[in-house]
Amino acid sequence: MTHFDTIIIGAGPAGMMAAIAASFYGQETLLLEKNRRLGKKLAGTGGGRCNVTNNGTLEDLLEGIPGNGRFLYSVFSQFDNHDIIRFFEDNGVKLKVEDHGRIFPTTDRSQTIIKALEMKMLDLGVDIRTGTEVLSVKKIDDTFQIKTADNLFTACKVIVTTGGKAYPSTGSTGFGHDIARHFKLAVTEIEAAESPLLTDFPHKALQGISLDDVTLRYDKHVITHDLLFTHFGLSGPAALRLSSFVKGGETAYLDVLPQMSKEELATLLEDEREKALKNVLKTLMPERLAEFFAKSYPLKVKQLSKKERDQLIATIKALPIPITGKMSLAKSFVTKGGVDLKEINPKTLESKKVAGLHFAGEVLDINAHTGGFNITYCLCTGWVAGIQPIPFS
Repeated sequence: MTHFDTIIIGAGPAGMMAAIAASFYGQETLLLEKNRRLGKKLAGTGGGRCNVTNNGTLEDLLEGIPGNGRFLYSVFSQFDNHDIIRFFEDNGVKLKVEDHGRIFPTTDRSQTIIKALEMKMLDLGVDIRTGTEVLSVKKIDDTFQIKTADNLFTACKVIVTTGGKAYPSTGSTGFGHDIARHFKLAVTEIEAAESPLLTDFPHKALQGISLDDVTLRYDKHVITHDLLFTHFGLSGPAALRLSSFVKGGETAYLDVLPQMSKEELATLLEDEREKALKNVLKTLMPERLAEFFAKSYPLKVKQLSKKERDQLIATIKALPIPITGKMSLAKSFVTKGGVDLKEINPKTLESKKVAGLHFAGEVLDINAHTGGFNITYCLCTGWVAGIQPIPFS
């Protein structure tokens, strides 16, 4: 039986940052990870480039975290996205800013981020054990007992950073929720978020078309971002963000040209009335999308009746797309739901019921958009959980 001050379960961004923080503040720290390598899910983020954070303001951050983002006010007052940027730059990682404030390593390799976290942990003396699955977590008096296949570890402080249930192939199986339930903590309903959307739509005609900064609307939710038509429906940031607000059975409306008003579009068509409709539309959008919109109308612009022209403009500005569902948790980027935040102290991320038991990252009932927001709150909650003092010492 080996004793540590702090034991962290799960070596994603939250777990690695928690280990760094705990060790930096003098705690003898053990990090346990059941996968054979660190940051398995992190390695695939940002298309393998790792969108490590976003450079927006606090309000931008909260807007990018639709699932209980306001719970993080206290966390961000202690460690925020700008601290993340400074952390990586101070540890030798050069960063760059791309569209929508997304921050990437200049190497365009997620391994650059994972390696920086690993090297910092090693520099601080964190005991890292990969290929080590935790079987159970118990508490006897003031001491936690963490059992693996080969060892029994003890600690006064435990941080659970096992992730949610999205992409279970990376190891996110919901084990952290089981730990919470073992200690009689509530866990909210789990569902997929940041999921590609399944649609009842002519997929073959538009499959593979990518659009920049279009607007997708459903109810009061208006999202302007990039969009990709796929063989099953919609993907890309706009679709992923909308997925937090739909279940299936809704109709979304796509504005292909949000930068143009209906009046501007009508004026353009009038100015180009001698030309073929498809050719005019091709100057505004990809050719196959232009063909899709033009196919139901006369060949030339001047042959459109006023009713047809108004109908065409209305469709371009609000193309109805029936949503039939969204991808499963296995193919979604983020878990919606998790350890109920009513159970958690927002300043310390410690359980209100169980002293010394902390939760950080996606295991919590918090979900964020892609674009650096999800990794941001994972890194920040990891740091804040890590810096908390050891109880009973």
